[in-house]
Amino acid sequence: MKIEILKINEQEASFLIEGVKSSFVSALRRIILSEIPTMAIELVTFKKNDSVLNDEIIAHRLGLIPLTFDKKAYNLPEECTCNGKGCSRCQVKLTLKKKGPCMVYSGDLKSDAKDVKPVYDKIPIVELFENQELQLEAIAQLGLGKVHAKWQGGIVGYKNVPQINIKDVDANEKIVESCPRKIFKIENGKLKVDDPLKCNYCMQCVKASNGKIEVKPIEDSFIVNVETASGLTADELILDSVKILEEKIVEFKKNLKKLK
Repeated sequence: MKIEILKINEQEASFLIEGVKSSFVSALRRIILSEIPTMAIELVTFKKNDSVLNDEIIAHRLGLIPLTFDKKAYNLPEECTCNGKGCSRCQVKLTLKKKGPCMVYSGDLKSDAKDVKPVYDKIPIVELFENQELQLEAIAQLGLGKVHAKWQGGIVGYKNVPQINIKDVDANEKIVESCPRKIFKIENGKLKVDDPLKCNYCMQCVKASNGKIEVKPIEDSFIVNVETASGLTADELILDSVKILEEKIVEFKKNLKKLK
């Protein structure tokens, strides 16, 4: 197996992985989408709501606001020592109190815990007009994306690394212009591929060259793109997914031994 980092920051990561099957990459993708614990608002108690939106819509919007959190500080409710009754190890309270006229943003949520707060402060929740008020208390807790999308760790996509073969193709501006990703160039009177990793298999170059250009996937090589949708960074999502997959493999081995 060979891994090459193509791009990485707190929000996004892109890497090239070679020497694996699609099932392996797919397993990492599914884990990031559904099995990495993240923090989100689960319960909302409204004390006052004079806005044009009813309680259910506002509660839904609050649930979709990504929250930062310390992974080591909290447990999933079902795994907590309080047995899910609610304690400082599995729940965090947030409050909101605003009076119009104003726009209520995610940054208006006040948390009882320093490490738990909205990732973005300017997510609009509802607009309050003159003399309208919104007061509420919310409970945030860890959860999994397979239970609800509000706990989804990130957005993940992957594709096979493209292999582009040019067979006796004359340097032609028509072919260069046919590619929406602009991966072809003419150099010293010859048609060359500038950056094959940008190819998205649209096959426009194949049509423009009357089949003289061949585009096919490399079966054991993949480009994986990860974008966070939670309080975790992109690299945390990748590393956590590998750890969870490893735990699953260990558990699977234990269960196999029981069958012998």
